[in-house]
Amino acid sequence: MAEPSKAVVTSDFSGKVALVTGASRGIGRAIATRLGRAGATVACVARNTEKLEEVAQEIRDAGGQASVHQCDVCDAEQIQATVDQIHGQWDAIDILVNNAGITRDTLLLRMSDDDWHDVISSNLSSVFLFTRAVAQVMVRAKSGRIINISSISGLMGNPGQANYSASKAGVIGFTQTVAKELGSKRRPITVNAICPGFIRSDMTDILAEAGGDAFHDVVKQRIPLQRLGEPDEVADAALFLASDSAAYITGQVLTIDGGMTG
Repeated sequence: MAEPSKAVVTSDFSGKVALVTGASRGIGRAIATRLGRAGATVACVARNTEKLEEVAQEIRDAGGQASVHQCDVCDAEQIQATVDQIHGQWDAIDILVNNAGITRDTLLLRMSDDDWHDVISSNLSSVFLFTRAVAQVMVRAKSGRIINISSISGLMGNPGQANYSASKAGVIGFTQTVAKELGSKRRPITVNAICPGFIRSDMTDILAEAGGDAFHDVVKQRIPLQRLGEPDEVADAALFLASDSAAYITGQVLTIDGGMTG
């Protein structure tokens, strides 16, 4: 398989403050570190403080600024307190990346109430709660960028993921509605969604190990580019949507899946 290009999106985010949820691993970590290297102060949010400290230190080692915030993304009071803390510490929140999410995959007839509610809460309700809290800051500042990480499962569904697909489809509808509510000439706040496909991660590594040749056959048959995406390729898209170059883009859904849904 051809290796992905090593070229990266660059932009100057000096003076900007970014809040990234689910920043401890995978796509969230890639977005957080890329924003930090581009000059943004990054507030890293997740449950695992040890992993968050690693991410924050990586940003600091590259010359950036970062803070760590442990938060249960399903808890409205914790979320508001975290947003207040970040705003109080850095005096701004210019960019919000809603990336936190989980899976509880199983077929519908085996899916428990907890399987459903946990995924909807982590993947969809958290987006609502963080966006509502941060939007208050952005409206007062009369500017902002909100980027919600959805999934191609929210576009096309996937067996065994009724809960996950529903949550990610909800993120898309939420994004398009809030873009209409927050965008105006006087306060140009943009709201967009990214739908990754198969991106290399701990989850896909497990799938590849369990599925062996069958997993790689799926990749070859269903993905025209015949490879998994890399977290940094999603991070590049997030940086673009957070930049001044995307000032006239809002309410959009950007799919990054190697042509799988094309």
